[in-house]
Amino acid sequence: MSSTSGWAAMRSFSRDGSVREHRLAPGTLRRVAALARPHRRPLAVFTALVVLDGALVAVPPLLLRHLIDDGVRTGDRSTVVVLALLVAAVALAEAGLSLVQRWLSARIGEGLIYELRSAVFEHVQRQSIGFFTRSQTGALVSRLNSDVVGAQQAFTSTAAGVLSNAVTLVAVLTAMLVLSWQITLLALVVVPAFLLPARRVGRRLAALRREAMQRNADLGERMTERFGVAGALLVKTYGDDGEESSQFRSRAAAVRDVGVRTALSSRVFFAGLTALAALATAMVYGVGGWLAISGAVTTGSLVALAALLARLYGPITGLANVQVDVMTALVSFERVFEVLDLVPAVRDPEHPRALPAGPLDVELDDVVFTYPAVSTLASLQAGGAGGPAADALEGTGERPVVRGVSLHAGAGQVVALVGRSGAGKTTLASLVARLHDVDSGSVRVGGVDVRETSQAELRRRVGVVSQDAHLFHDTVRANLLYGRADASEGDLWAALAAARADGVVRGLPEGLDTVVGERGHRLSGGEKQRVALARLLLRAPSVVVLDEATAHLDSESERAVQEALDAALVGRTSIVIAHRLSTVRSADLICVVDDGRVVERGRHEDLVARGGLYAELHRTQFSDGPVAA
Repeated sequence: MSSTSGWAAMRSFSRDGSVREHRLAPGTLRRVAALARPHRRPLAVFTALVVLDGALVAVPPLLLRHLIDDGVRTGDRSTVVVLALLVAAVALAEAGLSLVQRWLSARIGEGLIYELRSAVFEHVQRQSIGFFTRSQTGALVSRLNSDVVGAQQAFTSTAAGVLSNAVTLVAVLTAMLVLSWQITLLALVVVPAFLLPARRVGRRLAALRREAMQRNADLGERMTERFGVAGALLVKTYGDDGEESSQFRSRAAAVRDVGVRTALSSRVFFAGLTALAALATAMVYGVGGWLAISGAVTTGSLVALAALLARLYGPITGLANVQVDVMTALVSFERVFEVLDLVPAVRDPEHPRALPAGPLDVELDDVVFTYPAVSTLASLQAGGAGGPAADALEGTGERPVVRGVSLHAGAGQVVALVGRSGAGKTTLASLVARLHDVDSGSVRVGGVDVRETSQAELRRRVGVVSQDAHLFHDTVRANLLYGRADASEGDLWAALAAARADGVVRGLPEGLDTVVGERGHRLSGGEKQRVALARLLLRAPSVVVLDEATAHLDSESERAVQEALDAALVGRTSIVIAHRLSTVRSADLICVVDDGRVVERGRHEDLVARGGLYAELHRTQFSDGPVAA
């Protein structure tokens, strides 16, 4: 038994046999066939080459038989030379076929990976924000990596392996039966001795493989949490170096131990198969030698049978677990299709309307909104289907978060939303940007219901800066250009100056080309927020949503940015969420939100005089004179 066949059999038997019981979703095979259709020509050529390569396996032993019987025994040197050259030619042909197969396999497989990854990425990008708040990032990345690769192996590895093994087995058995049916039957008697231990050890290897994946996932999660900027900061301020090292060593030791057990089991499996193959070969030589002495078979046939035997057990063990191999690949396809079948909660209309040019007003008309109870697949959620981790992020999906809210922000006006934490202010702002769709009522921008325009158009005309503005792990320039890709160098500096961030960027080691680090952690909170404001100003939207946009700024930076905003947002409609009431005193309209409703509205002086919730919030914040000053 060849080393390649042995390891292939080991990998096959070490797969999780529980997939045999898995029931594929209806239509999975049809969709797999549809994916293969664009590659049908290279697949046809690849299939033909696999069949030819499998059939050629039996040719060299048969040529050796004639070389010995018709050349060596008769002393015919020309026959020996010709047959030896043919054996060499077949070997070269097999090598050439393997190269062409590898090229076609890579072309088909990598093409399929490209198409599937692109389709999954683009589809995930179209999901609503609720999908991302409930889905584990690692689980999503796994769908684009391991599951997509597992799916493409259905074409390039699993199908090719099944076909090659089947053709090779038929060719080898046919040749052996022609040479000696007695020795062929003797060789087949040994087959159960291959398969039964293989299945037993394979189950152990499958269990070890699952354990290894879990152990590695635990170790990887530990490193990811500790190596991220936020995690590293927590460790530096609260952590115990000795305890951290001890816990890491414990996880690493578990990975080491399961690796040792896996390696030993694999070696035992392979050594057992090799020993059985050697015993079978010895048995064939013994019985075949006896038959050769009695004249039942020729010496050349005996040599050919021994050579064919070495190519018999690999295909048998490979085909013995073919159901697991095929189902494993199809389950990967199914997991990819699960993501592709998710219907985005927020979708563009078939014929989107354009928003009118110029300043835009914003109107909410009797809006009711409830966070959906389920926004993603159960397999992608940290807490499982409807688990507590997900509910903590988006509510239970039972009670409305926004209840009958109506308000109007005229073009160019500043409308402030204030209230206690959890009152629904951020949710209202997210509905204006159409991060979610309302349950009832409507949100209109420029007189157009946001559900009637495209999300791209809305993103172009409505700009958002959140409390924790995100910067990519890239340069300042790249983060700014995310706001407007065609902006010139002058545009970038003008936006930075307007956000009072040009001095900050000029002071960085490489200016605009300085990498800001993960989540922008190379910048202070105020500096990061000002760069995010510059990105907003660069886009120059008609409507601006500021969700605690100055919350991370010190008094001096806040005053500078507020002045910049006052100048830059003239003529633009602004929805401002603020916790500090001092930042919204000059707003055209202040709406006090409580328990998902607008309970008060008016200007600052009127609301203070009214003595309601706003006056209570104002009294709480400004009761300490020195702090207010």
